[in-house]
Amino acid sequence: MIKVLIAEDNAVNRELLRELLEGRGYTVLEACDGQEALRMIEEAQPELLLMDIGMPVLDGFAVIRRIREDPRLAPLPVVAVTAYAMRGDREKILKSGFDGYLSKPLNPSSLTEELDRLLIKSRPLADPDQISPDQINEDRPGSKARSTSATGGT
Repeated sequence: MIKVLIAEDNAVNRELLRELLEGRGYTVLEACDGQEALRMIEEAQPELLLMDIGMPVLDGFAVIRRIREDPRLAPLPVVAVTAYAMRGDREKILKSGFDGYLSKPLNPSSLTEELDRLLIKSRPLADPDQISPDQINEDRPGSKARSTSATGGT
């Protein structure tokens, strides 16, 4: 099972993300602040982090700095899930070390696209240029693999 850590101080936003992720077959871990997120990354070693920027104790920018400075944690794909949606915010967030950016309110299809993009990218043996769309859907947690007969039917 692919583990995704949600770092978000708002309980309603955590619940929404958890439901979307669990509905797609992911194992979900939750942190309420940046310090707890760092502890959980060390302990649980998730495959992806979805993180709010404006959190108590340590904000998202402080957490991403610490992640990128630690060689053990640096490869972790991290997506900002934030209400920061003014001109230039996306670029600032990506330049600070985040691998992706999703604005609130969250679009579920954008979440799915980011998960697919980053989880395939983070697999060391997977070459994205060699993966067909059928393989992406087949590998996605919670998806039903489709088989095609020699006559082209499904």
